[in-house]
Amino acid sequence: MKSPIELLLPYQRTWLDDPARFKIGMWARQTGKSTTTAVEAVRDALTRQTTWVCLSSGERQALEWMQKARQWTQAFEIAIRTYTEARNHPSALLRNAEIKYPNGSRILAIPANPNTARGYSANLILDEFAYHERPEEIWRAIYPSISNPLKGEYRLRITSTPNGKNNKFHELWHGNPSYSKHRIDIHTAIADGLPVKAKELRKALNDEEAWQQEFLCEFIDTTSTLLAYDLIATCEDPQIPHHCTEDELFDALKTPQPLYLGYDVARKRDLSALWLLEKTPEDLLKTRAIHTLLDTPLHRQTHLLERLLAHHPHGHARNPIRSAHIDSTGIGTQLAETLQARFGPRVTPIQFTQKTKQQLFAPLADIFQQRRIRIPAHKEIREDLHSLQRSLTPGGDIRYHAPHLPGGHADRATALALAIHAATGDTQAPFTYKTLLKSRNR
Repeated sequence: MKSPIELLLPYQRTWLDDPARFKIGMWARQTGKSTTTAVEAVRDALTRQTTWVCLSSGERQALEWMQKARQWTQAFEIAIRTYTEARNHPSALLRNAEIKYPNGSRILAIPANPNTARGYSANLILDEFAYHERPEEIWRAIYPSISNPLKGEYRLRITSTPNGKNNKFHELWHGNPSYSKHRIDIHTAIADGLPVKAKELRKALNDEEAWQQEFLCEFIDTTSTLLAYDLIATCEDPQIPHHCTEDELFDALKTPQPLYLGYDVARKRDLSALWLLEKTPEDLLKTRAIHTLLDTPLHRQTHLLERLLAHHPHGHARNPIRSAHIDSTGIGTQLAETLQARFGPRVTPIQFTQKTKQQLFAPLADIFQQRRIRIPAHKEIREDLHSLQRSLTPGGDIRYHAPHLPGGHADRATALALAIHAATGDTQAPFTYKTLLKSRNR
């Protein structure tokens, strides 16, 4: 009967047979990082009494890693004494999943954060470390435990796909020559027998920067930035004001072209931001007005939007705002529902999830790349847009996020994304305005 170890591909065997105390692996996605670290932990736990702890980027990743450890244990045909998942409540977040072996060894998998990481004296696996939240704090919490000679000579295994340059994984890969390094890009893995086709993967991904980082193991500095400064600059118009007063906001409705409104709701810490786009006959989206509010009660915000959506500019027979997409996340729920109840399908509530963020921010980037938008040439707008970040999660999903900065939380950029979503989702036939003045002249 073959040993389970013989199921591993050559590059996985190379990692497994490397006896170095400190190892770091930069592996392409879909090449079996977690499988390999799991079999190493299981083999070690079965041959001596010891403890391994795997810190994963989230609960789902921790449980998936532990499932691999259980499968390898079964492959070695060794009975597991107990398997437990520790939670305060069935619906609570996982604290840890644990396997106990008959010889007293233990393997634990834990969602990574500085509090859960602190205090374990054990061999340590940092799984997809470049994607951990607060990795610097995690590193400060765990390193003293594994490096203290009085507690034993524990082993450290760090594996990840790259995730830009500004993180602890990048620092450790380049900054510590004492680590045994294993770099496995997709071509190396295929040459060693991984049954995938690089051309098909690349075509399906359809993102050159992501391909270089996720599969070629290159640290791409700009991958996390959704809109580069140079790209933003190509769509700037110095004639467009970067902010308008409330009176100027209502004046902006005086146009024969359809308008589309995006509104990002906040209350105290961030800005509430309104972005109004005009769609020209050439299918260009031109900024008509930007208006922000700080620390404004929700009833006042609701009243402003109601007036704006109901307003008929002097001489016009109808309100030109064809569609308004309103942030309905958290405190925005009541505001959006109130507006939708009054104005019907002209108002679309948008609750922010990873799925809706994908639907909002991917088209935002496309519109800029196609040069189909015009925005103010102003530092506040530019920084807001540039703060949007795009990254890939360990599960391969695209995540959009922005840091909290002194000027807000990409509030204007989010309002713009909502307005673009409203404009690009409008499939109605174009309309033209018949002004009341023209009717009277006839």
